[in-house]
Amino acid sequence: YNRGLVRAAQALAPSGMTITIGEIADVPMYNGDDDGDNRPATVVALAEQVAQADALLFATPEYNYSIPGVLKNAIDWLSRVPGGIFAGKPVAIMGASMGGMGTSRSQYHLRQVLVFLDMHPLNKPEVFVSAAHEKCDDKGDLVDEKTREMVAKQLVALQEWHQRLS
Repeated sequence: YNRGLVRAAQALAPSGMTITIGEIADVPMYNGDDDGDNRPATVVALAEQVAQADALLFATPEYNYSIPGVLKNAIDWLSRVPGGIFAGKPVAIMGASMGGMGTSRSQYHLRQVLVFLDMHPLNKPEVFVSAAHEKCDDKGDLVDEKTREMVAKQLVALQEWHQRLS
């Protein structure tokens, strides 16, 4: 459902904002021995994408009250890229789950990690999509209008947050 949430964000992005998906599925498990000059190509490509971004938008599910291991792993790799590619960037967080809490706990954990990386998380509006299976169609696309409005509001706020921090 989070991929559908991102597709909705892409469709709802305000004028002047382009949302590009950063793929993390093929990022290998972090190993300090592979760090430095031996970073995997998938990590190098993702790092370039993050470095070039004016702001970031994370869409995360919630597993066992936290973020998925694959997301934390990608962040761990990227946090070690010279130059601090996360530092100073505005960031928004959204998430969808079938449960009633709508990823609130995983977003809280992710926010803690992002603050440590010297990012500037957007505080409001928050997008916690609960009962995602009822708000998405069979393809996983977000069709619930109230939720789409929340996403659109968050994107406008992220754009304004970026402008204030620039």
